[in-house]
Amino acid sequence: MTFYDEVGGHTTFDTIVRVFYREVAADPVLKPMYPEEDLGPAADRLSMFLEQYWGGPTTYGEQRGHPRLRMRHMPFAVDPDARDRWLRCMRTALDEAELSPLHDATLWDYLERAAYAMVNTLPSPAASPGARQTLATRSNSQDSTENT
Repeated sequence: MTFYDEVGGHTTFDTIVRVFYREVAADPVLKPMYPEEDLGPAADRLSMFLEQYWGGPTTYGEQRGHPRLRMRHMPFAVDPDARDRWLRCMRTALDEAELSPLHDATLWDYLERAAYAMVNTLPSPAASPGARQTLATRSNSQDSTENT
């Protein structure tokens, strides 16, 4: 039996994703990161991804190929604030799904690690407030200062 089956399958993941996107829609930082005004397509993609990852149907891979999460999120400036907001939305979703403590902890551990891995923008200490610096830009600027 897979994790997907143990937690209640599609119904459980549908609840998690529905609540998550309800929270995202109300967040002024996260909502603009979603290209479609209707969050339905994003919700469908997340549902398919989570279900496949946790042992459910392989629809995500059949329709979209390898997840390539970092690549798919690169067009968006994901900074620590966005990460934390995303995690707050997901925490609400997991709480409303009422998983067993073990299943909740297992899923939450994965979601936290994934959220931290998606960060691709850091605040620039030398820039004005609100300015963003990508990890690549930060690395390049560090390289140039090390070479002088």
